[in-house]
Amino acid sequence: MATDEGFHLDQLDKWTDEQEFKVEPDQTIAYAKATNDPIAAHLDGTYAPPVFAVVPVTAIMADATMGVVPDELMMRILHGEHDFRFHRPIVPGEVLTVRAKPIGVEGKESGTVVTTLLETRDSSGQLVNEQYFIGFFRGGAFEGNVGRKSPEHSFAVALRDTDPAFTVVQTFDEDQTYRYAGPAGDPMPIHLDDDFAKAMGLPGIIIHGLCTIAFTSHALLAEVSAADPTRLKRLAVRMSKPALPNETITSKFWNTSEGVYAFETAGDEKAGKYVITDGLAEFA
Repeated sequence: MATDEGFHLDQLDKWTDEQEFKVEPDQTIAYAKATNDPIAAHLDGTYAPPVFAVVPVTAIMADATMGVVPDELMMRILHGEHDFRFHRPIVPGEVLTVRAKPIGVEGKESGTVVTTLLETRDSSGQLVNEQYFIGFFRGGAFEGNVGRKSPEHSFAVALRDTDPAFTVVQTFDEDQTYRYAGPAGDPMPIHLDDDFAKAMGLPGIIIHGLCTIAFTSHALLAEVSAADPTRLKRLAVRMSKPALPNETITSKFWNTSEGVYAFETAGDEKAGKYVITDGLAEFA
């Protein structure tokens, strides 16, 4: 049943039914190309790119997350945060089993946050990855919070007063969202239809949040572990503002301890905004 506000809190902490997903080699390579990924092991189909981990769970993630909110909020979702925990890379050709459950709801001044936990296992039942997806529903009114939040990955602002270990500048292509939507299985109209995006209160078509995360993932790998992408064990970010086609992003990475990097990603200087904050990456 729904609460007085129309939220279905009875769905919290309930796993969805399991679903199988066959990892097609052509799709993982297409995903790498759609995100301008330079890592050889991704482009030749040895491993799926790390952020491809969201593709097998996309449909079940959406169902579990949107199943908590009132119907009128479903199309007002934005990607708030994502936290990947990689036990190993996805290998093209394998069959995976996925499931999801919403674990928390929290009211914010400008909307509502729903946190969903995702699991991906291989044919032997071993965990391949776990993910925390945080969906932000603009305009949704919810008082207080129930359930659990995702694990912390906050950024120490004092780092901004120090030199980063490295800085990477990248630019989204004009057709980035159209190229990404197919391999990612994410045809949401805010990424493909300019009029619809504006009707939703956005400046126009926006880059998929996961495409932005993919850009930062291969920026990290190229600098830290290009020859061995299997070393990446965690990638967590907060999506601060949506990026736009043709926008240039600048990511700064600080090496805070062995194998651990904190980072932030800024959009065009004239826009004066971050597209990613509270970034955290951990390498074996």
